[in-house]
Amino acid sequence: MRWKLKPETNPEVTANLASALGIEYTLAKLLVQRGIETFDEAKAFFRPDLSNLHDPYLMKDMDKAVARIELAIANNENILVYGDYDVDGTTSVSLMSSYLKTLHPNIATYIPDRYVEGYGISYQGIDFADDNNITLIIALDCGIKAIDKVDYATKKGIDFIICDHHRPGTEIPNAVAVLDPKREDCEYPYKELCGCGVGFKLIQALANKKGETIEDLMPYLDLVSIAIAADIVPITGENRILAYYGLQVINTNPRNGIKAMIHQLNKNELTITDVVFIIAPRINAAGRIKHGNYAVELLTELDFDAAVKFASEIEINNNDRKDLDKTITYEALQQITDHHEEQKFSTVVYAETWHKGVIGIVASRLIETYYRPTLVFTKSGDKLAASARSVKGFDVYNALEECAEFIEQFGGHKYAAGLTLKAENYENFKNKFEEVVKNTLPEELRTPEITIDAEINLTEITPKFFRIMNQLAPFGPQNMRPVFMASGLRDNGYGKKVGDDETHLRLNIFEGSNKATYNAIGFGMGDQFELIQNGKAFKAVFNIDENHWNGYTSLQLLLKDLKEE
Repeated sequence: MRWKLKPETNPEVTANLASALGIEYTLAKLLVQRGIETFDEAKAFFRPDLSNLHDPYLMKDMDKAVARIELAIANNENILVYGDYDVDGTTSVSLMSSYLKTLHPNIATYIPDRYVEGYGISYQGIDFADDNNITLIIALDCGIKAIDKVDYATKKGIDFIICDHHRPGTEIPNAVAVLDPKREDCEYPYKELCGCGVGFKLIQALANKKGETIEDLMPYLDLVSIAIAADIVPITGENRILAYYGLQVINTNPRNGIKAMIHQLNKNELTITDVVFIIAPRINAAGRIKHGNYAVELLTELDFDAAVKFASEIEINNNDRKDLDKTITYEALQQITDHHEEQKFSTVVYAETWHKGVIGIVASRLIETYYRPTLVFTKSGDKLAASARSVKGFDVYNALEECAEFIEQFGGHKYAAGLTLKAENYENFKNKFEEVVKNTLPEELRTPEITIDAEINLTEITPKFFRIMNQLAPFGPQNMRPVFMASGLRDNGYGKKVGDDETHLRLNIFEGSNKATYNAIGFGMGDQFELIQNGKAFKAVFNIDENHWNGYTSLQLLLKDLKEE
């Protein structure tokens, strides 16, 4: 891996901040790297405050959205809450429908079928609304490009409110209101909300009109924090505040569906990492294996015993998802070697039998072996559908735009996108995508990079240091768990390869002449054992974490990479 140490930007500011806060210089450096330079900024960062959330009416069309919902309630209209089948979509639908049901009885929900309808607003969903005398659809986490679908609904006398966070195209749908902070004509101060976050701003605006405070909306923040974690949006600004308080709700008084999942997992206190790797995949599994409706039913269930039944079904779905993911990843890796494509600049693979629900996960898995922009295709109806994943620094969405002549439709973000194309265009698309990546992916982005926050001495790592560092949480994009580097290290001779197949590395590290040792674990790093044998000096990149064993808690280094001194 490439090691990249963040440059020291302003030592004087860092020293002043360390003095003002009474903390180590290294900890102050972590804050300055995150744009926090004064005592007051640090106080706001360490103690997120709901009062610092922005006024929802700063978002373009918010007044129109609120007025249309109020009219629908006054006229006793039927309202459909529509959202995608992923975590952001299902949490958004759960959030919006459960809030609206406190105001109005005529609320229905709709999650499109991943395999029959695909991503986003569907004609089937609009027809469902028409058949059920629904005159207002609130679409969440989708809709910003649904020009034709919104027009289709309008002809049927159905209005749309769109709450999205994806990049708009050149045209905005002709809906009653389009809430999307990424609209160029929207001056909302924070642009990085997830779909559920935009939905939350809408219920916040509705609540304001009723004289409710932000504290009244606290019970909805568990859903918002799950969506923030799962959708990999920056955990900065407003997202940090929402994630911080949402985690508190998850750990103190979550809704029954979340409580039921935690109950099964036997976890005490969940971190944002637990939400990403434990809660989110289970919610996602419902839409991947069965149907996104299951996730909404789980997250809106008012009876705990019923929620436990839903959670156990979703656990089965998640286990099925893991098995599929493993099998398809193996087949895809085999396809790359069979076609002698190990040295290409991109990965594009296809099999018509691959399960559409896990191709995004498989794309991420393939990047672990072949570090390059990756698309995994499967058959979907009479078309081919793919999930795209990228490597750090490369905009796969822009790359797909370059291949638009061969694509039917696509959407997404810089690092993750989805697309469909006709089978006869697959080879042309594959060749064009390879050409685009070859010409636009810089050499340095072809090797994974570790960004290091600070170089430290191991003696700095104390329980107090760890406790203050942990107050930077919740961690996530643009506020990642700090990464450190230390040099002049040696193993005390007890280091060994561990695990059933010896794929991991467990070390007892000391530094220089200081013989105090620090426990370290390197998952998947067994092949670097030779670097530390026979008292060789090495340097390491690592996170700091706690290890809980037999009722005893100690600090340990989570190794990310090693190099010879």
